[in-house]
Amino acid sequence: MTASLLSGKPLAKLIQQQARTEAKVLADEGTCPTLAVVVATEDSSTHWYVRSIERAAEAAGINCRIIDVGHDATEQVLIAVLKDLSAEPSVNGIILQTPLPPGVRTQELVKYIAPEKDIDGANPLSLGLLAVGERAFAPATARAVVEILDHFEIPVAGRNVVVVGRSTVVGKPLSLLLLQKDATTTVCHSKSGPLGTYTRTADVVVVAAGRTGLLTGADVSEHSVVIDVGTNVLSDGSLTGDVDEASVRPVAAALTPVPGGVGSVTTALLLLHTAEAAREQSRATRAPVLTR
Repeated sequence: MTASLLSGKPLAKLIQQQARTEAKVLADEGTCPTLAVVVATEDSSTHWYVRSIERAAEAAGINCRIIDVGHDATEQVLIAVLKDLSAEPSVNGIILQTPLPPGVRTQELVKYIAPEKDIDGANPLSLGLLAVGERAFAPATARAVVEILDHFEIPVAGRNVVVVGRSTVVGKPLSLLLLQKDATTTVCHSKSGPLGTYTRTADVVVVAAGRTGLLTGADVSEHSVVIDVGTNVLSDGSLTGDVDEASVRPVAAALTPVPGGVGSVTTALLLLHTAEAAREQSRATRAPVLTR
């Protein structure tokens, strides 16, 4: 048996079309959805990713502003930039791209992204709203996993889902999204012990730990659906996930590829979130002020 490959590209195209349609409607109403991406690194792979967002945004009719503050920017400089963007009416969505300069605290900075513009769910307030089931933008990568499961009609209600990794970018918000869909969710991390103890009995395994080859064929069963969120750059510049595809694919039922899986859907969702944020902000601006 060989695992079916769950390509994210067809789904990404559908989501991009949604974003394009919404952006056109907004443009016809006089609003151009605008995404601001704040960059503070010389990392070549980061700049490649940011350029890919810029190209995708242009294709969707969304304005994308890249604010490169330099690899030596201080925390105070970045805070000032995020405050300005949060207050600027023409900006609808904000992404603080990582990595950041040494000594700069990501969790301190994201507090300065206005929740209504926090299209990648970075502000702790967004995670808190998500936890209690209130409206908020989930981190795009976490939502991408759920969208892939829905697209391929893989049920999770009442099923055993294991999430490997507990980051605030993927693991924690994804566990909340899965609970909302009635999955029986287990989150594994570096202190959990042998991974296979949990993953071999799982219906769905999502790996988001940032470790090349972490999940092997010995850790899954023939009915496992494996979602690989990892994006690790190898010495030759190629991209690989957290799953040892060579050993997992002959065993598992289905597997997302890297590249071409979760990442493509994530980028599309960032654009859709920007359009949705622009719509909500437009409504708030046009809402009548009631006086007594």
